Amino acid sequence: MGEFEPIIAAAAGGILPALAWLWFWLREDSDHPEPRRLIALAFLAGMVAVAVVIPLEKSVAPYIAAEALLFTVWSAMEEVMKYFWARLSVLRRREDDEPIDPVIYMVTVALGFAAAENALFLLSPLSGDTIVQTVITGNLRFIGATLLHVLSSAVIGVALALSFYKSKRSKRIYACWGVILAIALHSAFNFLILNTPEEHLMRTFGIVWIGLVALLGVLEYIKRIHPVLKRRFS
Repeated sequence: MGEFEPIIAAAAGGILPALAWLWFWLREDSDHPEPRRLIALAFLAGMVAVAVVIPLEKSVAPYIAAEALLFTVWSAMEEVMKYFWARLSVLRRREDDEPIDPVIYMVTVALGFAAAENALFLLSPLSGDTIVQTVITGNLRFIGATLLHVLSSAVIGVALALSFYKSKRSKRIYACWGVILAIALHSAFNFLILNTPEEHLMRTFGIVWIGLVALLGVLEYIKRIHPVLKRRFS
């Protein structure tokens, strides 16, 4: 392969599947879609988050000997970073004006994160011209890691949605619990991957799929959240 062909192929392999998933999730907000420029900004913010978090992950790795603890710390760093960049780029804008919006934005950031991360994972197999390894790696990332990022970030988005019409203090509490749950989910998945025989990995991925089905049900509930109107009595 030429000098730039592996990079182009890895970028396509990482970004195109993520865009396919993005199209699917944007349909959940088809009644009042978010501006495309903000969706693009959120996606880009997720990609930038990868460039920031990877050096941080490498910097802490030498100080953590236990593999399970290391992956937990990495999970925490990634979830916090995705939420930070989501808040920095889109979550505080006036277009974020209904409960389902933070879910859509968090999912978009997660897909941008997964796209950049997947491209980096694919780059090594593609550079070595190992087609079988590339296909296997791409499928596992597409089935597992990408959907895990979506699910864990969506948990934060759901927490923000449930507190959408609450006080600022309640919103902060909900957001904190959302991040904690996202870290726990991400860490649990990594623990299962580390301790599951390769022939049973699809069962672990199946848990993520079940979580996504549950998420679709939660989104239907979120769409029905409306502000409580206080009646004035004379």
